[in-house]
Amino acid sequence: MRNRIFRILAGAAGLLLAACAGGGAGTGAASGSMGDLAAGGDPSEGGISEVPNPSAAMAARSGKSLTRIQRGHEVYMLKCGECHAYMLPHAVDLEDWEDAMPTMIRHAGLPSSDEKAVLDYVIAVRSQ
Repeated sequence: MRNRIFRILAGAAGLLLAACAGGGAGTGAASGSMGDLAAGGDPSEGGISEVPNPSAAMAARSGKSLTRIQRGHEVYMLKCGECHAYMLPHAVDLEDWEDAMPTMIRHAGLPSSDEKAVLDYVIAVRSQ
């Protein structure tokens, strides 16, 4: 009985991971690759090494507080790569970010304050 329950729980966990990974379609953290860009991938997608870290200079150029863009970066790194590849802030039009963010933030179950923080982070990256 105990082994049967373990197999059921293990199977359910696998299904949950597959659902978030989009059946292997994405290259985000849920698929085990932390957003690493696959060969021949979309140039607007990248891995975590390509995502700029917030800095005081970045904050000053963007007019946003360092604390705010750090929060945006944290949300971006922890949540955005869970179900798809990281969309590089400088490679996507700001208008497209503004259009997509409300849906993505709701999908991730995050508050609107995190949406604003991620957008501030994107603006800060783009101001470099």
